[in-house]
Amino acid sequence: MMRFLFLEVVLPLLVLWLVRNVLRSIFGGLHSSVVRQPPKQAPTIHTSGELKKDPVCGTFVSVDASVTKRVKGELVHFCSPACRDKYRVA
Repeated sequence: MMRFLFLEVVLPLLVLWLVRNVLRSIFGGLHSSVVRQPPKQAPTIHTSGELKKDPVCGTFVSVDASVTKRVKGELVHFCSPACRDKYRVA
């Protein structure tokens, strides 16, 4: 009974484990040589400076980070290009 258990269960598991580790050591080095893209950086958020109110959605946005449009000689600040495109002059 013990001989059967060893030959039919334990020995194949040991061989499988050994083969897996050998293959991992051989092919594991190839995985690390793959060129990886650097992670995308989050956009810079300006935390200081003058704030202007977006006339479309009402969001306050930094003058440095705003999207602008000149309307009747006046510079209007928007939080995004979508708000700029929605803006209608009354």
